[in-house]
Amino acid sequence: MFSTSRIKSVDFYRKIPRDLTEASLSGAGLSIIAALSMMFLFGMELSNYLAVSTSTSVIVDKSSDGDFLRIDFNISFPALSCEFASVDVSDILGTNRLNITKTIRKFSIDPDLNPTGAEFHSDLSSNFIKHGDDLDEESVDGSVPLHGSNFDKFSHQYPILVVNFFAPWCYWSNRLKPSWEKAANLIRERYDPEADGRILLGKVDCTMEVDLCRRHHIQGYPSIRIFRKGSDVRGDHGHHDHESYYGDRDTESLVKTMESLIASIPTESKKLALEDKSNDGIKRPAPSAGGCRIEGYVRVKKVPGNLIISARSGSHSFDASQMNMSHVISHLSFGRRISPRILSDVKRLIPYLGRSHDRLNGRSFINHRDLGANVTIEHYLQVVKTEVVTTRSSHEHSLIEEYEYTAHSSLAQSLHIPVTKFHFELSPMQVLITENPKSFSHFITNICAIIGGIFTVAGILDSIFHNTIRLMKKVELGKNF
Repeated sequence: MFSTSRIKSVDFYRKIPRDLTEASLSGAGLSIIAALSMMFLFGMELSNYLAVSTSTSVIVDKSSDGDFLRIDFNISFPALSCEFASVDVSDILGTNRLNITKTIRKFSIDPDLNPTGAEFHSDLSSNFIKHGDDLDEESVDGSVPLHGSNFDKFSHQYPILVVNFFAPWCYWSNRLKPSWEKAANLIRERYDPEADGRILLGKVDCTMEVDLCRRHHIQGYPSIRIFRKGSDVRGDHGHHDHESYYGDRDTESLVKTMESLIASIPTESKKLALEDKSNDGIKRPAPSAGGCRIEGYVRVKKVPGNLIISARSGSHSFDASQMNMSHVISHLSFGRRISPRILSDVKRLIPYLGRSHDRLNGRSFINHRDLGANVTIEHYLQVVKTEVVTTRSSHEHSLIEEYEYTAHSSLAQSLHIPVTKFHFELSPMQVLITENPKSFSHFITNICAIIGGIFTVAGILDSIFHNTIRLMKKVELGKNF
């Protein structure tokens, strides 16, 4: 058994009797300063321990979201009709997807970007429209030429007015012309406009009647519109309520469609047209305004590629000199959507994160015709992935994954139909932001070092100060030592 005296012999902190110690004013001052210093440095060390420390590195992309990348967008085109607006995707590997509709929504908008109705559905039109075989035959005009001075008169006179808006230079307009005139003659024979008065077929040359075609938002040729007396009422923003025809363009199909339109209309020409309840997939409401808001997302391969928005149709022609691809980008981002709450929380820890996540949001790209016609607007985007990783229980956990990009835009004249093109390139590298874990034992060690260091330094200073004062007093008394 160890005796008490032997245990006391290993005491590192031997006590000096209080009667043998001497208190001084300088020592009290240094003690107060030392205590305040300890408290200040302890607070600084605690704040540093609680703060998030990160390190940034650049590594080869090790994405966990596969080989495809999602692009979300919401873009408004004041001068592009939803009727022909097409979203296409292509890439350097040869992928070429045209007129994507499954994940895309379209809404007609006015020049001020205000919506003018419900969602515009474009999935009813057929990609393969049948035309007549009588292209080389000389046609006898059966439809009535319409122009700005008589259009409203005829639209109010007849319950059904079907109009072919065409351009003489257009291939598809010339394909339609023989069948259209033949169908107009047959309808005129069966339903005389004077005696029956229920239907009239007309035509408008859009190269001559530019304002009339613009008024009805005609952007592709030929465009067949069905006007119903009493329902084509102009409301706010110049909206029109009528239908577009997207069916076959041979004589038989045209005549059959016209007869279905007047089947439910009484012979008395003065009665208003009744609503056509048929839903044969070849008619749908015409765009009520000349603009279109396109929103949704597409999935693309992680290789250089293009997202292209343009006017596209397999049975219409477009006047490239009249196309205006001006647009306003409400949203454009890459990768999975990040909730604002999560992004806000992460930005409190890493303030610079997310600044380029949606760099083009709110930007407008307007063609004021300064460059002339056929102006294509291109955006060159370089995309880099950023990942924030935290370590919990010695396991890495991905806190957030986002894609940031730089953007350079230009307006340039093109020989083809003007488009809006987003050319994107993804970096093979990614930015990895790692949260550096802090050891609690290291925190305790620093606290002990602070307390011990200040205590020791204060003791040394007190000893120097005390001995200096004693020395000065001895000198004053003239003592030799």
